[in-house]
Amino acid sequence: MALTPARTMPGVLELLPLDQIAFQRMLDVIRRNYERFGFLAIETPVIEFSDVLLTKTGGETERQVYFVQSTGALNAAGKVDEGMPELALRFDLTVPLARYVAEHERDLSFPFRRYQMQKVYRGERAQRGRFREFYQCDIDVIGKDALSVRYDAEIPAVIHSVFRELDIGPFTIHMNNRKLMRGYFESLGVLDAEQQMLVLREVDKLDKRGADYVRDTLTGAAFGLDAEVTAKILAFVQVRSTSLQDALDKLDALGPGPEAMEQGRAELKEVLNLIHAFGVPESAYALNLSIARGLDYYTGTVYETTLNDHPQIGSICSGGRYENLAGQYTKSHLPGVGISIGLTRLYWQLRDAGLIDTAKSTVDVLVTQMDEAQLPAYLALAGELRGAGIATEVVLEGGKLGKQFKYADRAGIRFVIVLGEDEIAKGVVTVKDLRREDQFEVARSELIKTLRVELEQAAAMG
Repeated sequence: MALTPARTMPGVLELLPLDQIAFQRMLDVIRRNYERFGFLAIETPVIEFSDVLLTKTGGETERQVYFVQSTGALNAAGKVDEGMPELALRFDLTVPLARYVAEHERDLSFPFRRYQMQKVYRGERAQRGRFREFYQCDIDVIGKDALSVRYDAEIPAVIHSVFRELDIGPFTIHMNNRKLMRGYFESLGVLDAEQQMLVLREVDKLDKRGADYVRDTLTGAAFGLDAEVTAKILAFVQVRSTSLQDALDKLDALGPGPEAMEQGRAELKEVLNLIHAFGVPESAYALNLSIARGLDYYTGTVYETTLNDHPQIGSICSGGRYENLAGQYTKSHLPGVGISIGLTRLYWQLRDAGLIDTAKSTVDVLVTQMDEAQLPAYLALAGELRGAGIATEVVLEGGKLGKQFKYADRAGIRFVIVLGEDEIAKGVVTVKDLRREDQFEVARSELIKTLRVELEQAAAMG
């Protein structure tokens, strides 16, 4: 019988064990920081009803959705139903959140603070760095009837806490406000809401495509904006800040404008001042008036986070304020603010840039086997270490000691314990540190204490 080739479809990230451990550590850091700020975990089904999932999406999104094929069930006429399949895989966590809040509104406490870390599915064109199955790690705060802009300031504090602990290099949280942008466009005579949205989408490409591209697009046939108006828009979206006071000064320097612009400016000022009160360093956030976020449902504050030393990676965390995301499912007014970390793509990019340490195992110690007759002693020793909270593996089949060391090294296990006849006679064990390439003897009674110190030092050194 011919063998079926073992393979995975393009667009999925299947990791080897040490990579998976590094990925899991990132998930753990994100989860830990979300919980520190009082966010509560939820999960929603991978499969949703198609009409619920696609209530507020356009044709482009629908083309990327994975619909669930018929299981073969027949309708009353004995035929398979035609048309759009009833079920589909979720393509993000935001739409399921809107459905979840609308469905469970009476049972939730508001403001509802949730985090969700699950896989989503999109029919992306297979290419480098684009995934069809990937993790999103989201937080949102949902209000009932109203939600203070103060929550918009808390979100960057969470972002800062997460990426500081991930320790992947200096980063900047870029911020803007859609009301400010729309109000400024209105002051230039760009009054139509649809045209404003199209302009927003174009200026959001400034950092990726450059000023010339945006200028040519806005003055081209599709938009037909006046050259002077376009010049003012470009000057506006190229505003950046270098400190809190610089951001406040540059907002003031924009001059007076329509009501929407004044409201957006006031919100940004309050958010910027409160971020400072949250203890986020001024070097970690900045005003960036080109940040628009392409999704239509953002209405106020918007965020994008980038690594200072690796701008080619692009946004590593983004989100913003929305006024009524659940409006398609409930008559209640449920404004919110949130962000998402696309962890699968971020991990792949960080690993590609050499910023991920994939040499660490979740196993702290390997107990080698010098003498099969002493296996009960090795098992007892491993049990003691595990009881002390030290993750320990035992070699259950003997062999050359060098081969056992090589196994530990390839498995990412740093500390190896040798307990042979000489060690047993002297009441000691030999500990070999494969990372430092040295070894030492320690009294059997002092082993746990010594290993704890060694593990703490290893963790501190990274």
